[in-house]
Amino acid sequence: MKPRLEGLGAWVLYGLAALVVAFILAPLVVPALMSVSNTFYVKFPPEGFTLRWYAKVLTDEEFLTAFLFSLKLAAVVTLIVLVIGTFAAVGLVRHQFPGRGLVQGLLLSPLIFPVLVTGVALLQFFSRLGSGEAFLHLVVGHVVICVPYVVRTVSASLMMADRNIEDAARTLGAGPWRTFWRVTRYQIQPGLLAGAVFCFIISFDDFPVAMWLADAANFTLPLQIFVFIERYFDPGMAAIATLMILFAVLLLVLTERILKVSIKKLVGVEAA
Repeated sequence: MKPRLEGLGAWVLYGLAALVVAFILAPLVVPALMSVSNTFYVKFPPEGFTLRWYAKVLTDEEFLTAFLFSLKLAAVVTLIVLVIGTFAAVGLVRHQFPGRGLVQGLLLSPLIFPVLVTGVALLQFFSRLGSGEAFLHLVVGHVVICVPYVVRTVSASLMMADRNIEDAARTLGAGPWRTFWRVTRYQIQPGLLAGAVFCFIISFDDFPVAMWLADAANFTLPLQIFVFIERYFDPGMAAIATLMILFAVLLLVLTERILKVSIKKLVGVEAA
């Protein structure tokens, strides 16, 4: 039987939990409130109520162009990272080979190094190559910073997968690739989806890498927001921030409703 908190101790615990939740949600709630302010400048608490800033943002050609480009970039990066990260995770978890620790460290190193440093290093690398393909540079840069997330989530799913089912498939004549596609893939699906969601959101929201690798023809949404802030700072900026938050939430909800995968599984709260 689980112990029950009663009296003053329970109220103190609930109060602390409420403060923590408020602290976490404040950066999400404050922009949403400022985005409906009826003033021509950012103000909190907001004055009045209006949705004109959302209308202004959603009809802005520069915003829509940058938004669609970021969507395309994030989709391409997610597909590439899923392939690279999945096979890297399979190799690291299921096989022993010389230099395994070094390979694992290299794949996860973007989690340690500041993203800004990674962006500068990639800029110098592409400059020495004499490459001028900005879209390719952005894809490579985002792949580098997103691979660790897929490697970690898929590796965790592989560790929990039942090897007996895979051995049974191999015994019945299935080859390595068919066994992976027909058996293993379904067992690691939560890890694949979690990695895909994290990868898409990180690529879509990235600023430090895109700041060094983008050009005028390949301009991401975070960079466009930075330009907007330099020009003017009205509640439209809060409206953009709110739309990006809602987009991330919508992505998680669609993952749960359409793909029938629990968000608790994606974040590792519930066992796969």
